[in-house]
Amino acid sequence: MKINKDKMKSLIVRRTYYDRMWQGLFLLSTSVGVIALILLVSEIWSEGSGWLTWDFFNNFASRFPEKSGIKAALWGTLWMIGFTIPIAFIIGVSTAFYLEEYAKKNVITRFIQINITNLAGVPSIVFGILGLTLFVRAMDLGRSILAGSFTMALLVLPIVIVASQEAIRAVPADLRHASYAVGGTKWQTIRRILFPAAFPGILTGIILATSRAIGETAPLIMIGALTFVAFTPTSAMDSFTVMPIQIFNWISRPQADFQHVAAAGIIVLLVMLVSLNSLAIYLRNKLSTKR
Repeated sequence: MKINKDKMKSLIVRRTYYDRMWQGLFLLSTSVGVIALILLVSEIWSEGSGWLTWDFFNNFASRFPEKSGIKAALWGTLWMIGFTIPIAFIIGVSTAFYLEEYAKKNVITRFIQINITNLAGVPSIVFGILGLTLFVRAMDLGRSILAGSFTMALLVLPIVIVASQEAIRAVPADLRHASYAVGGTKWQTIRRILFPAAFPGILTGIILATSRAIGETAPLIMIGALTFVAFTPTSAMDSFTVMPIQIFNWISRPQADFQHVAAAGIIVLLVMLVSLNSLAIYLRNKLSTKR
């Protein structure tokens, strides 16, 4: 077959041109997002950094901006996340292993799988309504930290389940077959082979889920989390508030100084999210290296 060199050269030039064009477009899109984020963080830092004092961390909310602090919201967030993560982890990972290792691949399994995937896109306010009906009223947990943690666990469960399933599927089949070849049972294979091998991927799902749980507000407002709290929780059945609700409360105040207090709260929330994600990514990479 005779090759037209001029036509081939023209084709290569055109493809190179399109390749560079798309590369430039993607770079421009990325730059827009990064620049917008830098400007936003810079603006928040300039408004709120001066209010990050010891009193801000040690004071409760107040109607005076200079006396307002984030103590109750910070402790409430830590309490809620402290219950949400284990609940979501146990239920989510167990569900993923059941669907991948035990459940038969039939219409019912596919129906459950589709619904789990679709639940990830359901508005968070719907989970708030479910939490209010099920945990606050039916189970009589009241407007407690435990009710909030169960509600947030429901919210992040689809993320944990889908990420865990992907991590389990990514484990090489040779490892599973080797375990069965030496006489291992299904449970022994899951506990000693699949779970350790899939754990870094599962941890990624937990990272994403935790980040969403810390930043969500609507479900907790639905179940009755307080906007003004002057105490720190001492048990799982105590009333509580969280940082996003406290920040929203400050922003809605008419006094201009509360905008600075809200900016300081946003900085604390960002630092908490970045620290938590960094720790989880470090653990994931360390475990992946060991494996």
